[in-house]
Amino acid sequence: MISLDAHAKINLSLDVLNKREDGYHNLLMIMQTIQLHDTISINEISAGVEIKCDAPYVPNNSTNIAYKAAEAMINKYKLDAGVRIVIHKKIPVAAGLAGGSTDAAAVLKGINTLFKLDLEQNELIQIGKTIGADVPYCIMGGTALAEGIGDKLTQLAPLGKIPIILIKPRIGVSTAWVFKNLDLARVGDRPNTGMLISAIENRDIRIIAENMRNVLESVTLSKYLVIQKIKKDLKAKGALGSMMSGSGPTVLGIFEDEKKAKSAFNKLRNSKHECFLTYMV
Repeated sequence: MISLDAHAKINLSLDVLNKREDGYHNLLMIMQTIQLHDTISINEISAGVEIKCDAPYVPNNSTNIAYKAAEAMINKYKLDAGVRIVIHKKIPVAAGLAGGSTDAAAVLKGINTLFKLDLEQNELIQIGKTIGADVPYCIMGGTALAEGIGDKLTQLAPLGKIPIILIKPRIGVSTAWVFKNLDLARVGDRPNTGMLISAIENRDIRIIAENMRNVLESVTLSKYLVIQKIKKDLKAKGALGSMMSGSGPTVLGIFEDEKKAKSAFNKLRNSKHECFLTYMV
């Protein structure tokens, strides 16, 4: 058996450049791994894929992206065995935190280790591209610039252990719905990606936090007013900056030190929303 931590991701920026002929969009994003994680256990069995997750709304069948990752590895490398996957879920579902993609990435890495395939990271990333847009990043992790549909990755300087508060209202947001309703002609406030990369290199947390931008907020905030309120609440409690992650609805707040983050968390944790104190890794 092998057990792995599957870390969530946040966006520090998200820009949508244009719509492609294949229906996807070209993106320019800065991604960041955080401590919050699921735990994935993988056992070898005689044949096939079995999957079980302890969270409601997560399918225990072939529609689960982690199942698809296992199936892809078994078929591609003609493994004469199967796997049983158990997912202990801590990352909220449909939250903009890549919870499904990071589970799939962990399965790819876990099967590589369990069956001693000795695949390089880039080989796993190529398989990940066939499974989901965020899977390649979740394989690599860290602080990274993502381009294309999110699959062209450039590692950036690590930011270290910066405290983050995540607040997820008890709603689910469909990524497909967000992109379907995105009107690029009406997007005004785009991220300055070059400036953010420079701030990351200088580890200037304040500049990063104050200049985070996510163009998908132009869609999600108009329908879910609670997201705007959460952004304001985080800043009122001392966050240097706050932004919706991915297609939402989770909102992140960056804090300059652990003491301020813990104080804010204690004030916010008893709200009706899910609330997490975590850190960049």
